[in-house]
Amino acid sequence: MRLQHTPRPEWLTFDCYGTLIQWDEGLKAVVAEILRDKGEHSVDVDRLIAVYDRHEHRLEQIPPYRSFRQLSTQGLQLALEELGLASLPEDSQRLAGAIPRMPPFPEVLETLARLKAMGFKLCIVSNTDDDIIAGNVAQLGGHIDRVITAQQAGSYKPDPRLFDYAHEHLGVSRGQVVHICASPTLDHTAARDMQFRCVWIDRGTGRPLLPDYQPDVILSTLDQVVPLFTSLGW
Repeated sequence: MRLQHTPRPEWLTFDCYGTLIQWDEGLKAVVAEILRDKGEHSVDVDRLIAVYDRHEHRLEQIPPYRSFRQLSTQGLQLALEELGLASLPEDSQRLAGAIPRMPPFPEVLETLARLKAMGFKLCIVSNTDDDIIAGNVAQLGGHIDRVITAQQAGSYKPDPRLFDYAHEHLGVSRGQVVHICASPTLDHTAARDMQFRCVWIDRGTGRPLLPDYQPDVILSTLDQVVPLFTSLGW
């Protein structure tokens, strides 16, 4: 375990969606609603999500910076059109409206409370807009000390500028944080390139590891972070 014999961090940074908030579950639910309202049975929910993810992640890396709301709208439109489905304005409105209501995973609130009691400061670093994530943060029991978004930094993961912005505003160096996340494509890429410590919460979604990067620790649920840090003397 590569976290052994490393200094206790003052700040823990978290990916939000998939780590704290039930992103996959919420996205599947809203996409199923969109397809049902279209009377569409020939396109699988997972297929539409995969195509949407591909377009949305590609758009995030094309300058100039645009809001997540804009990119998710365009990504969903492109995905529906690629699959031969009509794209309506209410489709993207439904998606953007559903994200702030997506709830945390069952163990998250208690785990965040325990980490706060252990003396850690907690920050979310997320590829989203301030107004979208506000609804999710409101469900986290008041335990989050800071929220850093792509909107604030003007860039999306895995671009190092988002993490550089976060570290600068938290007053820490890359070596003084531990990042806890769910996305190999976005967060592991940044951890590999920037050399900050990383705990992967692998909730069994099937997302593969990068071929050239191994996170410091792999856990299956967030609550396992507490005994891990206790074992490290943190």
